[in-house]
Amino acid sequence: MELIKQYFPELTATQIEQFGQLKALYEEWNSQINVISRKDTENFYERHVLHSLAIAKVMQFVDGSDIMDIGTGGGFPGIPLAILFPNCQFVLVDSIGKKVKVANEVATSLGLKNVTAIHERAENIDQKFDFIVSRAVTAMPDFVRWTKNKFKTKSVNPLPNGILYLKGGDLKEEMSTVKKFYRFHEIPEFFSEEFFETKKVVYVRN
Repeated sequence: MELIKQYFPELTATQIEQFGQLKALYEEWNSQINVISRKDTENFYERHVLHSLAIAKVMQFVDGSDIMDIGTGGGFPGIPLAILFPNCQFVLVDSIGKKVKVANEVATSLGLKNVTAIHERAENIDQKFDFIVSRAVTAMPDFVRWTKNKFKTKSVNPLPNGILYLKGGDLKEEMSTVKKFYRFHEIPEFFSEEFFETKKVVYVRN
């Protein structure tokens, strides 16, 4: 939790309280439904919460933005971002119902009014968004296809509407078939922990 306060010193008392509750909530749910790897629970704030918040170092969403999190699992990166941006609306989507249940229950426990978690395939969501976020659910060419026709035409944020994707390793070959403008943001530029050494936020403009 100190990591979160270190990198995000502007948090309100409510946000600090909500972030502080996350670990216990996920440990409780993880004992029933395996939503995060057991070994990662020791490094929960670094590997799940802070990693999710790397997106916020690339994009400060303006109030009123609509964001979809595809393949959210138990709520990452969507729930940490929803805490950080309480005046934006987040739709969390996953094809595995029990994980969606966890995301909904965590959001309810935290009192997050800006989160809706849906058990559905991303392709079937009939709504337009400013941004679509995710954490390494598939290869980027497939992900771009899933998000087709899901963006609003008007951009209101500092970057044009598009994808913000958390992924690690060498992505040059994977991105070679993506015919849209993209940019890599190296997470070690924001966070110094060794875990982030090869990790990136990939921005793909719609």
